[in-house]
Amino acid sequence: MTPFLTRKPVRSHRRSKRNRQRGFTLVEILVVITIIGLIMALVGPRVLHYLTESKSKAAKIQIESLGSALDLLYLDVGRYPTSAEGLVMLVQRPGGVTSWNGPYLKGGVVPNDPWGHPYVYRSPGQHGPYDIVSYGADGQEGGVDAASDIVNWAR
Repeated sequence: MTPFLTRKPVRSHRRSKRNRQRGFTLVEILVVITIIGLIMALVGPRVLHYLTESKSKAAKIQIESLGSALDLLYLDVGRYPTSAEGLVMLVQRPGGVTSWNGPYLKGGVVPNDPWGHPYVYRSPGQHGPYDIVSYGADGQEGGVDAASDIVNWAR
């Protein structure tokens, strides 16, 4: 009889132990949330910096690509588009130009800069035969950091 009596309390002891370990306490959840918040406070700014930096690099690459397409257009047509014709001449044949062999951009669309603003194109440019400018995150001329202008003449 003694072995039977010792087994019964062990079972009930195990069941009560399982019932106590079902969930987390409010304090434990708050500690985890606090730790996650601290990690995000340390890592978040660095991730945002990389994101901003990558958009600037993407804009520089797009400006170089637009410049290459403009150079191909120049070889075919013999001139760069005027400011009035704009970058649209890279994807649409202008009237009166017979030697146009475009579109010169894949997809047949002039891309916007990484912030969703159209590139500014001027021809003749102040720094060469043409200027291509992205005004950055704020979409306005000038600015610093993420809002700084990205241009084709400063390499």
